[in-house]
Parts: sequence; C-alpha cells; structure tokens
Amino acid sequence: MVLPLDALAERVQQDFEARNAAREQALARTRRLIRACARAIQAVHRGEVAQARALLEQAHTLAQALRVDLEPYPDLYYAGYTQDALKEYAEANIVFGLLHQGRLPDPDALAIPYNTFMRGLAEAVGELRRHVLNILRNGYSPEAETTLAYMDDIYGLLVTLDYPDAITGGLRRLTDIARSLLERTRGELTMSLRLQVVEQALARWAPPRAAEDET
Repeated sequence: MVLPLDALAERVQQDFEARNAAREQALARTRRLIRACARAIQAVHRGEVAQARALLEQAHTLAQALRVDLEPYPDLYYAGYTQDALKEYAEANIVFGLLHQGRLPDPDALAIPYNTFMRGLAEAVGELRRHVLNILRNGYSPEAETTLAYMDDIYGLLVTLDYPDAITGGLRRLTDIARSLLERTRGELTMSLRLQVVEQALARWAPPRAAEDET
C-alpha cells in the first residue's frame, strides 16, 4: 500500500504557509501597536491629550486588525508576543483613562483577555508613579494624592487574584512590583507633604522683609 503522502504534504504546506504569513503580519502589527502605545503614554505625561487620543485610536485599529487576522489561528493570537502587545494596549488606555478621564476602561470594551488586561493594569502602576513624581517636582499637590489612591486601589485588586501563573500569565510577580512602587511613592508623597508644612510654618514665622530693609 502506498501512503498518500504527496496529498498530505500539499495540505500541510498550504496550512503552514498561511500560518506563517499570518504570524509575520501579526509580528509587524504588534511592533506598530507597541510603538503607538508607548507614544500615547508619553503624550499623556506631557499633557498632550489630543495627541494621546489620536495614538490610542491608531492603537485601537491595530489591535482590532490583529484580533480579526488571527481569529482562524487562536494559538497565534494567544502567543506571548501578541498578548504582550495587547498588554501594552491595555496599559496605555488605563493610564489615559485614569489621568485624563478619571475612570478605568473596561477590558470587554477593549476586547482584551482578562489576564492580559490585569497585567497591563499592574504595569500601569509604574506610569502612575511617574505621574506622581512629575507632580512632586513642583511641590505637593492633591492631584498626587488622587493618583496615589488609584495605585492603592489597583494593588488592592491585584492582591486578591491569587491564582497560578498559568492562569494569570505571571501576574504575581507584577503584583509584587506594584506593591514596591506603591510603598515608595507613598513615602515620597508623605515627605513632600511634610516638607510643605515645614516651609509654610517657616514662612509664617519669618520676619517681614520690609522691616529688614528699613534697618
């Protein structure tokens, strides 16, 4: 009996060619998606809201195309490089939503798997810390307290998700990092507030400069 290997080889080759083409296109899209998200976060920190919105729209188009193109290949869609890019997409939307809209975006609305969204949420803590430090360069501000509260709430959620890494995609390590960033930021904000109190007290007790000039 002669095995029909030629026919099998043709089918396999067609499948592999299609998968490889989809993978190469997905890699290109993920690189563009990551760049757009990084630039959006930079625009958020610079206060360039319109630019951030435009970049998030671009990222949305790329993420949607990625999902549609890989629908026939779930293994490629849930591969590490694809989910890492979507994690960056989640993070950019979270940072923008919290700092410019005062609300958290919904993972279902973004069409991002929950474990990927949660990893993006955990990494957003670092960007929120960056925002606090940018504020503190000009002294203590209630806005810094609000951002710290966001960080605290995020950590409060992350710490409840005690599941294996196979389920969460490595969320436990990111949660530990978030805790460290939260505590460091809390300490720096406290020191900034105390320094402001001291400066205000010294200003009240300082002698009037006019009186000094007269003497």
